Amino acid sequence: MRAQDGGGAAPTVASTLLERMVLRLAGNGTPTFGVRFADGHVVTHGHGAPAFSIVFHSARAERRLVAMGFASLLESYFSGEVDIDGDLALAFRAALAQNLDLVENPLIALRNRRHEWRFSNADRAQAKANARFHYGLGQAFYRPWLDAPSMMYTCGYWREGTRTLEEAQRNKMEHVCRKVQLAPGERFVDIGSGWGGLLFHAWEQHRALGTGVNTTTEQVAETRAEIARRGLAAQIGVIEADFRDIPGQYDKLFSIGTLEHAGRDQMDDVVRAHAQCLAPGGLGVIHFIGHVARRETMFYIREYIFPGGWIPSLTEALDAMERHGLEVVDVENLRRHYALTLDCWAERFDRSWPVIAALDPARFDERVRRTWRTYLWSCAELFRAARPQINLFQVTVSKGNLGTAYPMSRDFLYAP
Repeated sequence: MRAQDGGGAAPTVASTLLERMVLRLAGNGTPTFGVRFADGHVVTHGHGAPAFSIVFHSARAERRLVAMGFASLLESYFSGEVDIDGDLALAFRAALAQNLDLVENPLIALRNRRHEWRFSNADRAQAKANARFHYGLGQAFYRPWLDAPSMMYTCGYWREGTRTLEEAQRNKMEHVCRKVQLAPGERFVDIGSGWGGLLFHAWEQHRALGTGVNTTTEQVAETRAEIARRGLAAQIGVIEADFRDIPGQYDKLFSIGTLEHAGRDQMDDVVRAHAQCLAPGGLGVIHFIGHVARRETMFYIREYIFPGGWIPSLTEALDAMERHGLEVVDVENLRRHYALTLDCWAERFDRSWPVIAALDPARFDERVRRTWRTYLWSCAELFRAARPQINLFQVTVSKGNLGTAYPMSRDFLYAP
């Protein structure tokens, strides 16, 4: 395939260089797309109507692209200096197909190191501020695009026949409850408990007594209000605490989406705390986004979405679990399930934006809309990419060696 001149002003040396950079999106299977540069020069890749178009509104955005590569294109989109019109998911799919997310730019790498210095989760106060930056936006922001009523903000489980996000999230909660063989009267801890969806499900379906641990003040307050509304204060509680300071010991443990918030160098401390709060012989599920090997986490995700966050290595996580007395009983990869979950979130977010913006137009402005839809659609395509490098692991662990006490196959997970 070749780029074709789409009209407009004659190309300059600068726009020719930019054209070569942007057309790196092009490849076998890439849909037709167009690019309009700030000097008016237009190019089109492919034939027919473009599936998406990139429009530069400023020479500064073009200079940033040359200096810092494709990561800067997203920042220019956030600020409105670049528009990405049409199918945003397809634009990310094209970029991932050409491995543009793997291109290491020295300036972006430097900014990523600076981010770690400024926002490291090693400091508990900073870790709390980091969590509140993302999760403290309030239920009203999240409710329009998460599942109802549990508001689970983690990967659903799309077993065969699943049709809706709500069903996928109920499946996920039941899947992890079965993995730990949750029984009536057992005491369990939910580390990073969000708005309490798993706490309520475990009580309603298994009559198990749950304690949530959450460092986000706003979520703790909102969960406590819902516990009170349901009259479940004797069965369910929430503790506001750092994930490294979990009080007490429990029969069972859930950690659904917590290890990503341990930070670059705190994996050992967080896993140690997981192990210490699980009673001998107890079972747990540790569910987290992860790479198999150690890799850098995308700069824009850390800078604009999850400050201080770090996508951990499965290898490092398993090593820490073994070191702190947790036997790895089972590992399941739900990567494909997260692509479907993110599709639902992104579609609902786009559809619900007028409702979200009306909550506080000054707070939820156009920059926020562009940043969050980039995060949701790009992550959906990242989990879907043909060369998988990012995964969703569920690791079932026991405190000490279970011997033959745990089922020898997965059949029990799928019984009616």
